[in-house]
Amino acid sequence: MWWPKYKMQVVVAALAVLIVGGGGAIYWATRIPASPFDRTAAASSTDLPGRGEYVARQADCVACHTVEHGAPFTGGLAMGTPLGAIYSTNITPDPETGIGTYTLAEFDNAVRRGVARDGHRLYPAMPYPSYAKMSDEDIQALYAFFMKDVKATRHENRPSDIPWPLNMRWPLAFWNIPFVDPHPFQPDLARDERWNRGAYLVQGAGHCGSCHTPRGLAMQEKALDQSSDSYLSGALLDGWYAPSLRDDPNTGLGRWTEADIASYLRTGRNRHGVVFGSMLEAFNNSTQFLSDEDLGAIAYYLKSLPGDPKRDGTPWRYQATGASSRAPSDGEKIYAARCGFCHGTDGLGRGPWISPLAGATSLLAKQDASAINIALNGSGRVVHDGQPDSYRMPPFRKLLDDREIADVLTYVRSAWGNTGSRVEPSDVSRLRESTNPSSPDVLILQMR
Repeated sequence: MWWPKYKMQVVVAALAVLIVGGGGAIYWATRIPASPFDRTAAASSTDLPGRGEYVARQADCVACHTVEHGAPFTGGLAMGTPLGAIYSTNITPDPETGIGTYTLAEFDNAVRRGVARDGHRLYPAMPYPSYAKMSDEDIQALYAFFMKDVKATRHENRPSDIPWPLNMRWPLAFWNIPFVDPHPFQPDLARDERWNRGAYLVQGAGHCGSCHTPRGLAMQEKALDQSSDSYLSGALLDGWYAPSLRDDPNTGLGRWTEADIASYLRTGRNRHGVVFGSMLEAFNNSTQFLSDEDLGAIAYYLKSLPGDPKRDGTPWRYQATGASSRAPSDGEKIYAARCGFCHGTDGLGRGPWISPLAGATSLLAKQDASAINIALNGSGRVVHDGQPDSYRMPPFRKLLDDREIADVLTYVRSAWGNTGSRVEPSDVSRLRESTNPSSPDVLILQMR
């Protein structure tokens, strides 16, 4: 009869190991990580808040933590996930609902490690995998800006819609182990200072990879820097296709010069296109406020990233669409009636003001989400140097049905040398149900 007793002892011992081990894992996952500022008081230099405001522009903090008609940085922006919506938080220096009681070290842990003051983990919708690369100096300046120049505003944070137990945060600590590089940016000594500055901005505060790098099964960015060909190679996100930022001539920046890139980031347009979708928000709130030197460094870095001919295909060449003896397709008729006046029968647009459709990345990409989205919902107002555009791409969701939008997009994705695939009405229907038309209002998110 010794075996049942022995077996019970084994079971009890195994349970004890599991309990102790599980408790230890949870303790480790909820601990407060070390910060280089643990024994450092916040600096009091008078120029830090001004510098911090510039860092906040680089990081585009306002785009997620301020909503239309809301007080600056009080949060409330809904961000969809497969499990339910999460909401951005109040990051004003209000001591009760914001970050007013955060020390510099606690602020650093939230920004660069995704750990709040009380130890709970932040969802990586807050792009701390990128912000981890930010320098100590930039974190100090950012902290000074939020504590000294942002108005403290009481505004309760909204809990996520993710149900228990899926809303438990501590497992994110284990997600971070394979998917987050905790070390600040290290310059590549084989590259010059300008390249390294561009790499620092793109990989760190700019968090460009959050949208433009494809994600894996665990929703992690497949790469965090140029050591992988996946980095900035294009990704589908929130109903938009964020194109490649590599030297791909069809789906990336291969036909763009450094000056083209800098102009796009500074003015919201160039000879290749006009900002729209998520990039419109990044332009309106972030990139146009950066210095010419920083925009040039970003362009210089991006142009150093090689394309992938196997992925990108044969480089696009313009092909004029002349008169034909065949009857025009339904899509061609719709284009002539609805689109040709602005974008031209030749598809070349109207200078820098109305973007060309011939050779447009959204029409050459395999993913048709951006083309469908902008046709359905139009684009928001580009606001450059305080002046909004007087016109915008209008939404066609009320004027055209799913088949008509699919037909006209199929036409423009195959005209003028474009090689995009056919658009199906069912794909239009899905985006129609899950998206909303862009606002015609001038939306300027205030930093103060």
